[in-house]
Amino acid sequence: MKFDLPGATITLHEHFFDAQESESIMQALISEIDWQQYQIKIFGKSLDQPRLTAYYGQDHPYYAYSNIKLKPIPFTPILLSIKNKIEALTAHTFNGVLLNYYRNGDDSMGWHADDEKELGINPVIASLSFGATRNFQLQHRLEKSIPKQSIALNDASLLVMQGETQHFWKHQIPKQKNKGPRINLTFRKIIY
Repeated sequence: MKFDLPGATITLHEHFFDAQESESIMQALISEIDWQQYQIKIFGKSLDQPRLTAYYGQDHPYYAYSNIKLKPIPFTPILLSIKNKIEALTAHTFNGVLLNYYRNGDDSMGWHADDEKELGINPVIASLSFGATRNFQLQHRLEKSIPKQSIALNDASLLVMQGETQHFWKHQIPKQKNKGPRINLTFRKIIY
C-alpha cells in the first residue's frame, strides 16, 4: 500500500512474515538482543528513554542521534536474515539497524525525523514491526494545515520511507494504553 502524502514516499507491506514466523522472531529478539535503556536530554534534563534500544551494524564506526553515540554490535544471524529479505524486496542495501523494544503501551518515541547527516540526503528507512499494533503518526514539518496522519503498524508489517520524506515529515509512536509488547527494527544505511 502506497500513501499519497505531499513530499513523502511511504509504502506499507503487510504480513512481511507469517504469524508463526513473526512470533518466533519476536521471542528470539527479546532473548538474544543486547537491550539497553539510554538517557536522553530534554530541556537540559537527563531522562531514561521510554523504551529499550539496541544498535547492530557493519562497515561503519558508530551511529548517533539525540546526543547518543552507538557503536554497532555485529549483526546476529537472525538480523542478517531479516536484512537480506528486506533488501531483496526494496532493492536497497542497509548496514545498520536500530531496534526499539516497546515493553507496553507506556513506552513511546517522540516526534522526530531520521535526518542525521550520516544517513545521507534522502535516506531509505525500512521499519519492521513485531508484536502489538501501534499507531505510527506523521506530521508535516512546514505545512501545519496538512492534517496529521496515523498508520496502524500491525505485527509483521514493513513500512518503507524514502525520497524526501525525512525533509518534510516528522513521525512518532505515542503512548497507547493497554498495549502489549512490540519490537521495531529500523534498517538504514550509514554513510561516512
